[in-house]
Amino acid sequence: MKLELTGTQVIKAPRAEVWRRLNDPLTLQKCLPGCEQYEKADDDSYDAVIVAAIGPIKARFKGTARFSDLREGIGYRIEGSGTGGIAGFGKLGADVHLEDTDGGTSLHYAAVAQMGGKLAQIGSRLVGAVANKFLADFFARFERLVMEGGDGGRAML
Repeated sequence: MKLELTGTQVIKAPRAEVWRRLNDPLTLQKCLPGCEQYEKADDDSYDAVIVAAIGPIKARFKGTARFSDLREGIGYRIEGSGTGGIAGFGKLGADVHLEDTDGGTSLHYAAVAQMGGKLAQIGSRLVGAVANKFLADFFARFERLVMEGGDGGRAML
């Protein structure tokens, strides 16, 4: 099953701060819903463990993410993959682009996810709804953390 996600999120912070936070592993771990681990690996990729429920399936997904085409303060490409045991597997490719806007920074994203196993059997409507909720939660946490300032080490609500 293939799922496409696109959107724009306005974050009420300067672009330099948004960029810094998008490249901070601790910030990302705190903002990714269900994230138990997010650590830099030896090959400059990141290893992650995320617990997620999609319909009747709840699993611990273990995967990796790699950032490429880094353009300081402008954007990058994310390639990721993960497996959730019997739940199935997923692959993601996403482009992220930042630009200044009134009152902050516009973050534009375009992603394509491919899923297999039980995840693919659930159906794109339910998986899409869960993905959109995941993104909404991520951006709400991200903006709150950016607005709090500090080093990303503060506890999330």
